[in-house]
Parts: sequence; C-alpha cells; structure tokens
Amino acid sequence: MSETKIFIPVADFKIEGLIDESPGDGAVVITHPHPLYGGDMHNPVVHSIVSAYQQKGYTTLRINFRGVGQSGGTHADGIGEQDDVRAALGYLYDLGKTAIDLAGYSFGARVNAMGLENYEQAKRLIMVSPPVAVMDFSFLGHNAKIELVITGSNDDIAPPATIQAQLSTWNPKATFKVIDNIDHFYSRGTSEVTEIIKTFLEND
Repeated sequence: MSETKIFIPVADFKIEGLIDESPGDGAVVITHPHPLYGGDMHNPVVHSIVSAYQQKGYTTLRINFRGVGQSGGTHADGIGEQDDVRAALGYLYDLGKTAIDLAGYSFGARVNAMGLENYEQAKRLIMVSPPVAVMDFSFLGHNAKIELVITGSNDDIAPPATIQAQLSTWNPKATFKVIDNIDHFYSRGTSEVTEIIKTFLEND
C-alpha cells in the first residue's frame, strides 16, 4: 500500500485520512469501528477492505472519525460523523472520482447507513458486520445502493439471522455473505473479507 496522509476540512476542524490514488473513476471511502472501544482506521478489517479495493485498482480513502487519532473534533454518536463521511466523499469527487463506493465495518457501517440518503456521491454501500444486535437500524428503509453485506456465523453483534431478516427491507437483491466460524472481531477472517469484496468487484 502506498497511502499518503491527508487532512480533510469538516466544519471548523479537519479529519485525518490515508489515501492511495489510482487512475480511473473508481474510488471508495472506508469507515472504522466504534472509537469509544478502540476503533480507528488502522483496524485489521478496515485494512482488509482497503486491500480488496486497491487490488482491483480503486482509489482508497480511509478516515479517522472526529476525535480519533489526529482528527479534530469529538465523538458525536454517529450524528456528526456523517459529516465526516460526506467530507471524504466530497474530497474524492473533487479529485474527479465519479464512481465512489462507501464501505464500513461495525459502527462505521452504521454511520454510513445513517447518512446514505444524503450521500449523493456514494454509488454503492458495502457493510461489514453492521451491529444490528446492539444499535438501532430501524431508520434504514429500502435503498438499492446497499449491494453487499458481510458478517461472521458467530457474530453476536451482527447476527446473520437478524441481518437476513432486515436485508429483506434494506435491499432483497443485495449479496449477503456469512463467513463460517468468525465472530465480530474477525481474528482469523480478514483475508476472507478481502476475497469476498474482490469477487464482488470483479462481478460488477
């Protein structure tokens, strides 16, 4: 990975990001798990998402939400963080990227979903282990941008059965992948996340 650190203005502060720019229109913004539990853009699952997109020639931009790492601001319960995502999408759009995906893991997946209606520059949403067992997802209605959801068979924070039931509302046409014998933290399953996303991108 040949990522470069950047800072993106949001309101009256800046958030930290790592960008790897490639030719072409394709790009992705990647968001991380809950910052109050140690989540940041260096998380192994975030890294696995970045790797998949880089291997397929996309420009990747992973960000630290407000209050994390060198990002300014303070944690805002997923509300203010939607502005962080919007700023990252805008940054890529200003680089000329017109086919921008939005991918997130756990809390990051929920923040992405919360703002999806307002993220005009995001073409598709990929969610890894959306935390449906511990956070409310009732706000999320049908949205054709939701195209891929991944979780682990032993994930008690993002249980497959609960996701499957909600996916019928979100987008019944979305691809749903369950990785066997993996819990919410993917201690042995990050390479499988990469392979699933690579296959998804190949079939685009």
